[in-house]
Amino acid sequence: MPDTHIALREAAAGYGVRLVFEGLTLEIPAGQVTALCGPNGCGKSTALKAMRRLLPLRHGAALIGDRPVTERSARTLAREIAMLGQTPEAPGDLTVRDLAGLGRYAHASRFTGPGAADRAAIDAALSAVDLSDLADRPIAALSGGQLQRAWLAMTVAQEAPAILLDEPTNHLDIAHALETLDLVRRLAHEMGRTVVVVLHDLNLAARFADRLVLFRDGRVTGQGPVSEVFRPELISHVFDIGCEIVMTSVGPMVVPFKNSRAAAQDGQRKAA
Repeated sequence: MPDTHIALREAAAGYGVRLVFEGLTLEIPAGQVTALCGPNGCGKSTALKAMRRLLPLRHGAALIGDRPVTERSARTLAREIAMLGQTPEAPGDLTVRDLAGLGRYAHASRFTGPGAADRAAIDAALSAVDLSDLADRPIAALSGGQLQRAWLAMTVAQEAPAILLDEPTNHLDIAHALETLDLVRRLAHEMGRTVVVVLHDLNLAARFADRLVLFRDGRVTGQGPVSEVFRPELISHVFDIGCEIVMTSVGPMVVPFKNSRAAAQDGQRKAA
C-alpha cells in the first residue's frame, strides 16, 4: 500500500448533540482514488469535512502525513487539501476562467493581483479539464457536465496535492458522470493527486476508484483495493440488500436485488 497521505485516527464528529461517528480510523493512500460509499447518513460526507477541518472533531485526530490538520493555518491547509462540496454556487455571469481563478485564493498576495504563476496554474487547470476553448464563457451558459468540469478546474488550479470531492456526479447523466470520473482518475494517475470521492453509485466507484471504503452506521465495514472490498457478502451487509457480482469487460459490477430480510421489513412497514 502507498504511503498514507490523509488519515482519521479514533475520530469522533457530529452535529449538535448527535455523533455521526466515533472511534473512526481511516487511511487514505497517496496518489490514488479512494471512493467512500455507503447508505445515506452513514458518515461519508462528515468524514470528508473532518479531513478538511470544516467540521471540528470531538475526539481523535485528522492528519496530513503525521501532522494534525489543526497545526496548520487556514491558508496553509488550503494549499494542501482542495475540496469541492455537493452544491457549490457562484454568480452565473462569472466566466469559466474567473471560476477557476477562485482556486488561487490560497496563493494570492494581499498586495498584488494575480501573477504569472496564477495565470499559468489557471491555464493548466482549464487544459486539464478540456475547457480552454470555453474560458471566457459565463458559467450560466454551460451544460451540466461542462459546469462540473469548471468547478473541478477550480480545485485543480488550487494546486493542492489532495482533492476531496463530495458526490461530484450528483445530478449528472451517465455520459457526463463517466466523463467527470475519468477526469478524477486522471487527476490521480497522471497528475499525482490524492483524490477522495464520495459516491453513491457502487459500479462507478468500482470502475474508477483504486480503493473503496464502505461505511455503515458511522463505522468502516471494509476498506482496501476494489478487488478485496467489492464482495457480495460485504455489500449485502452494508446496504441490507442481496446482490451478485458479475465480471464485465470494464471490471466488476454489482447486480442488486431485495433480500428476504429487506422484503420482510417492507412487508412489516406496509402492514403497520
